[in-house]
Amino acid sequence: MTDKKFMERAIELAGKGMASNAGGPFGAVVVKDGVIISEASNRVTSDNDPTAHAEVLAIREACRKLGTYTLEGCTIYTSCEPCPMCLGAIYWARPVAVVYACDRTDAADAGFDDRFIYDEISLDMGSRLIPFSQTMRDKALPLFTEWREKEDAERY
Repeated sequence: MTDKKFMERAIELAGKGMASNAGGPFGAVVVKDGVIISEASNRVTSDNDPTAHAEVLAIREACRKLGTYTLEGCTIYTSCEPCPMCLGAIYWARPVAVVYACDRTDAADAGFDDRFIYDEISLDMGSRLIPFSQTMRDKALPLFTEWREKEDAERY
């Protein structure tokens, strides 16, 4: 299969998911060595799960199938430029590349405007739309010291 075929599959999944009212018009496939490892469409509304974006679901399934928490050697094909949440998941998964069709402006024009999230990320905690507060740092901080000293910790 070629990039075109993998992208066609991601777009097809986006259409099928939308048609079944599972969620918005988003699809993704994870490919390794020319083979689709996993594929998903958006299931936010059908699963009542705001994290059930196509990219996140495809990443989860690919990692399960590969038996690892990274997607080294994999490429993600997605019908739209990943939102900030999916972008974070992608960076943690470490694929070699991401190929997308529509961009964030196309998504915003269709009612999926995540520009405010990009804006929120750059704000100081006290300036965000959702209030954030910090408490009990002194109780939680020793866990990071313990992690750094843990000899059998699998670093990721």
